[in-house]
Amino acid sequence: MKELLIYSISACASLFILGYVVHIFIGGLVEPLTESIAIGAAVSTSASVMAWMVRDVLKTRKKR
Repeated sequence: MKELLIYSISACASLFILGYVVHIFIGGLVEPLTESIAIGAAVSTSASVMAWMVRDVLKTRKKR
């Protein structure tokens, strides 16, 4: 159960850092709305990949 808390905190921090990195790369170069859309797309894609990895791990653990 402690693992779940640690992984959740790590995932949230990773998503926050990813959003900030996108802001650093394109902030000021594009319109604020475009920047928000890019941050949302990057964070959503990353969150869905993380969810797929969690699903895969849970599926693998059930087989054992």
